[in-house]
Amino acid sequence: MSFFEDDRPVKKIAHEIGSDLSLLSVDELAARIDLLRAEIERLEAEKLKKGASRSAAENLFR
Repeated sequence: MSFFEDDRPVKKIAHEIGSDLSLLSVDELAARIDLLRAEIERLEAEKLKKGASRSAAENLFR
């Protein structure tokens, strides 16, 4: 192990829908579940934000 290996950037965890899960450890699966839950929360927040903007626009043109 080289002294400089710690300087390499850490690969960001990503998940591709439908990818093979058989090679992942329990910890890796848990990390992906956390990642996907956070993404779902982000998507739901954006959906609410856009829904509020749409309602405001519809009320303006009524």
